[in-house]
Amino acid sequence: VIIFYKLQMLLILFPSACWSQKHAATVTHPLPAAFSDLLPHFLVEPDDVYIVKNKPVTLTCRSTPATQIYFKCNGEWVHQDQHLIDRDVDPATGLPVMQVKIDISRQQVEKIFGLEDYWCQCVAWSTTGTQKSQKAYVRIAYLRKNFEEEPLGKEVALDQEVLLRCHPPEGVPPAEVEWQRNEELIDPKTDPNFFITVDHNLIIKQARLADTGNYTCVAKNIVARRKSSSATVIVYVNGGWSTWATWSACSAVCGRGWQKRSRSCTNPTPLNGGTSCEGQSVQKSACTATCPVDGGWSEWSKWSPCGADCTMWRSRECTQPSPSTGGKECQGLDLQSLNCTSEQCPQSEYHYLSASGAEDVALYVGIVAVALCLTLLLIVLVLVYRRKKEGLDADVADSSILTTGFQPMGIKPTKPENSHLLTIQPDLTTTTTSYQGTLRSRREVTGKFSVSNGPLLEPLPNGSHTLHNGKLPSDPNDFMNRLSSQTYFKTLPRDNVNTSYGTFNFLGGRLTLPNTGISLLIPPEAIPRGKIYEIYLTIQKKEDMRLPLAGCQTLLSPVVSCGPPGVMLTRPVILSMDHCSDACLENWAIRLKKQSYEGTWEDVLQLGEEVVSEPYYCQLEAETCRVFTEQLGRFALVGESLSMAAAKRLKLLLFAPAYCSTLEYNIRVYCMDDTQDLLKEVMQMERQLGGRLIDEPHILLFKDSYHNLRLSIHDMPQAHWRSKLLAGYQEIPFYHIWSGSQRTLHCTFTLERQSLSTCDLTCTLCVWQVEGEGQTPANSLDIRPLDSDFLLMDNCTPALAGPSAFQIPYLIRQKICSSLDTPCPNGADWRLLAQRLKLDRHMSFFASKASPTSVILDLWETQHFHNGNLNQLAAVMAEIGKQEAMIFLVSDGEC
Repeated sequence: VIIFYKLQMLLILFPSACWSQKHAATVTHPLPAAFSDLLPHFLVEPDDVYIVKNKPVTLTCRSTPATQIYFKCNGEWVHQDQHLIDRDVDPATGLPVMQVKIDISRQQVEKIFGLEDYWCQCVAWSTTGTQKSQKAYVRIAYLRKNFEEEPLGKEVALDQEVLLRCHPPEGVPPAEVEWQRNEELIDPKTDPNFFITVDHNLIIKQARLADTGNYTCVAKNIVARRKSSSATVIVYVNGGWSTWATWSACSAVCGRGWQKRSRSCTNPTPLNGGTSCEGQSVQKSACTATCPVDGGWSEWSKWSPCGADCTMWRSRECTQPSPSTGGKECQGLDLQSLNCTSEQCPQSEYHYLSASGAEDVALYVGIVAVALCLTLLLIVLVLVYRRKKEGLDADVADSSILTTGFQPMGIKPTKPENSHLLTIQPDLTTTTTSYQGTLRSRREVTGKFSVSNGPLLEPLPNGSHTLHNGKLPSDPNDFMNRLSSQTYFKTLPRDNVNTSYGTFNFLGGRLTLPNTGISLLIPPEAIPRGKIYEIYLTIQKKEDMRLPLAGCQTLLSPVVSCGPPGVMLTRPVILSMDHCSDACLENWAIRLKKQSYEGTWEDVLQLGEEVVSEPYYCQLEAETCRVFTEQLGRFALVGESLSMAAAKRLKLLLFAPAYCSTLEYNIRVYCMDDTQDLLKEVMQMERQLGGRLIDEPHILLFKDSYHNLRLSIHDMPQAHWRSKLLAGYQEIPFYHIWSGSQRTLHCTFTLERQSLSTCDLTCTLCVWQVEGEGQTPANSLDIRPLDSDFLLMDNCTPALAGPSAFQIPYLIRQKICSSLDTPCPNGADWRLLAQRLKLDRHMSFFASKASPTSVILDLWETQHFHNGNLNQLAAVMAEIGKQEAMIFLVSDGEC
């Protein structure tokens, strides 16, 4: 056994001897005698390689002159069967050339993984001796998924240096790193503002506005390619003041006044969240204007001696005082002549007396004619006065109509049965009132309209208007009775809580349903001059108003009526109402529906496909829909989901009894559309039931996935409470929620306490959409009373008429429109105003109107009636370059 073991070792360690003895007879090209003493040298040596995934690698070795050649890996000879040997003869030298190849698998390398690197070496023999090649290392290639350090987003100032760090994932071979901005490769060679350090960090030498974007670190090797999370770099610009403009002219023509100058935050303009300029944009300074001095005549000089032509002269000068600083020149003659009667002119006496007599006759005739004219005028005035006193009209001819208009009214007295709403005439038996007041932006609306003694800013052209004020009715229900008696208004609700109404003329106004998010803005000039309309605004209960919904359609808004229908409007009014969609138009097909006179519902527009020539237009905001319409009627917003990603906003409200004298305790969970009118309805209903709000409202996105809504209650203290619900949860069917037909949809959890002394309850309520992708809020409830009045804080006046209904005073509104309606070559007109107010999506609609600026201002009024800031609007006007906006910053006293 020992001899056999030694022999086997010899065969393994010295295979060349065995091979030479066994195959000596097969060598056809023996080594020439001239090269018999040469050692082999390598023509090809094995190189380092990497195993990618499970693919084996091949090592190659080539040597001459060589009689044998084998591989040794990690100090052990590779078996002869694993070699692929190729023999050849160099034709130039006649020396034998041998090439050998072996394959290395992943399993072979993994056997010694972690102990040392796997290496292989080629050994070649000749008759003289042996030679060894360089070692070739075989490694398994990989690249980890997670970066050791990822870049972080930053906000940097303009021209500041930016450093984004990146430490790539561990890998073999080490990963190469490159950077991308907005998915585009960054090449420091083409843009020297970028520099990539040896440790793979990115340096932006001087941040530019164009460098704002999402930066990604990309690591790659032969195995994989990894991308880090994006780091958002925002390059902001802090605002800087421009130079002061020149001082304006002094406001006073004579005496003490004020002048102003302005500057704008445009040097540079703040961008990307940069700070705005600090300080005042307008400076005022007192000034004194030199008063104009009108000229005055001096005393007449003495008469000159009688001349040869029987005439004498006298003169005066405009020097008492002389006109200065724009004063008027003296009126009249500065030279006077008179015929003289002296002994030198004996004939002059007769002529003088004749001329004097003729002048006296003309004077008397003129006096008589003036007296007759005055008498006739007095007679005419008396007749007109008597006729007006006998008639039924009382006119107001005063430009103060700009500040009075029609104050909010209830309903007029009952008219005959055959009277039509549009032909109701106001009661003119009351005396006409008039006053002068200062135009103000309305911030706090009260029941009374404050009157001051200040003058108007400026009268309108043709500033004489006639206004008829009617009596205030004593019975508001009469208005609803008259409307519901007509065919179209059979379904009009008769409750005054959800109805507002008022009387309006050309000055316009506003109707609001408090705490519902519903309002109707009637812009100035929407009602033709000389017309007076009684207009109402009301909510239709969805139970009373069945809309034909098909397929995936759902009701997204309340059903709102405004009227009476058929009134003539010269401009569109704006109806605002809440909606409950997620406002992602790519997931919805949203249509505005209007009920016809026959009672059928018709699609009047589809959002995103509006036609500006039609009388309807719509702007969809996050929670509110603004409808421009030139025809009053009954409207609703209906949505059809285009994918299962479409979602409605649901509001979850939790109520419990305010007082409980039994062991049972009920928790009511309302799942309703997220609109203010439904919130108001639920709050009023719970007050009648004696319930109280026990948690803040929550919002849930309910998707069109056909899955039900599931509710469950957990984590109750078992020692004191138990649930009487047999199942572990309650479910509300999908279609009950999606149809929107059930306004106050809710479920009740009945709990039971162990004793009447138990007064504390803490539990967890879970609400989720089964097997869907909806939100799953798990709200921990600590049952306690909440002040629910904060949910119904809208105490605005239901009806406002005239200037009190608008933030922008009427005269200033006219000046803005006249300034911006005319197109400017540089774009400083209504288009820039729409862009600054983020309304540029509706450019084509605005352009189709006679006054685009007025429509933009109407939309601004609807959005900012409660929280509007005229100074912000003035700042926008100043940015556009229209100095008329500065009138907003002037106080009422200065006006």
